[in-house]
Amino acid sequence: MSHGKIREDKTCLNCGHHVEERFCPHCGQENTERRQPFYFLFTHFIEDFTHYDGQFWGTVKNLLFKPGKLTNTYLEGKRQIFVPPVKLYIFVSFITFFVFALFPMVNIGSNDKHDEKQSDTGLVKIMKPIKAIGTQKIIDSIKAKKILTEDDSLAIEKLKMVPDSAEVEKILDMDQTIDSGDGNYKTKKSYDSAKAKNPGYLDFVEKPIIHKYFELKDHGITKKELLSNMIEKSFHNLPKALFIYLPLFAFFLWVFHNKKKWWYFDHGIFTLHYFSFLLLTILLIFLFGKLTKLTDIKALNALIYFVITIITIYSMGYFFIAHRRVYRSHGLVSIMVGIILIAINFFAFMFLLAGLALVSFMMLH
Repeated sequence: MSHGKIREDKTCLNCGHHVEERFCPHCGQENTERRQPFYFLFTHFIEDFTHYDGQFWGTVKNLLFKPGKLTNTYLEGKRQIFVPPVKLYIFVSFITFFVFALFPMVNIGSNDKHDEKQSDTGLVKIMKPIKAIGTQKIIDSIKAKKILTEDDSLAIEKLKMVPDSAEVEKILDMDQTIDSGDGNYKTKKSYDSAKAKNPGYLDFVEKPIIHKYFELKDHGITKKELLSNMIEKSFHNLPKALFIYLPLFAFFLWVFHNKKKWWYFDHGIFTLHYFSFLLLTILLIFLFGKLTKLTDIKALNALIYFVITIITIYSMGYFFIAHRRVYRSHGLVSIMVGIILIAINFFAFMFLLAGLALVSFMMLH
């Protein structure tokens, strides 16, 4: 596996035993030189995970195209053929997190939205004095001058294009209201005032969220930006949510299967392999989605979306195939148990994902 230079001294640096070939027969350490070229740090890292002998690529191939095989092989005791499940999951998670960080979906408050925000802010600044004074009054005051300059004439023409006071009111109030269930509130003050009169049982949860919403509004962030950001946060939180959800998913498997035949450990191995597969499919869908933004060729984009659809459908059926092959239950029973497990885990996982998205929302600034 390794390409590090072997030491001429045959004494193991770790335990002192005699080393005939590359690896110490006593402790297993490789008898290579203590100092290597700088690039060795990177090649060794890649080797450690990918195993140039084909172990990693064989693991990925079986994980993607042979549902349940890795779990069965591992539980049979054949644990040197493929990458261990924990190591595999950690590596796939690392790659997924790295790619997500490298290619963010939406940057709230980024430069590409700067001009739009600036124009919105400028519009409000212009509209407020117009709303207070009145468009016609401003025009009359300009015309009252004895001599009208070219700038005055231009100003009058622009003012004639400004909406009337009712339209100005709509523009100023646009996207500044929120419906909390009891009614529409234009400001945090109006919300607090209404809640002081009619408090609710869930105000302790709702109040911080609504206050955060108005705080972001005050910073010029629109509803569309908030929605885009929440979608991005939810997508980027998937790897974190899967990691947190690992033991709970294994627990539900344990609940629905024979306790004497299947240990919690066995369900943990199945979960690690299944979640590694999910992370890879999420990563693939994300990368294919990015490709659609790099080209305007409709035929190519249609093909990419078709591939994404196939991957999504396959990932939905993957669990049932893997579950049937690992637990070897009757076909109909396996399908019924699989449907129940998918339903329970879907709602529990969505609840967790929503919680993480809410935490991310509260941390926005």
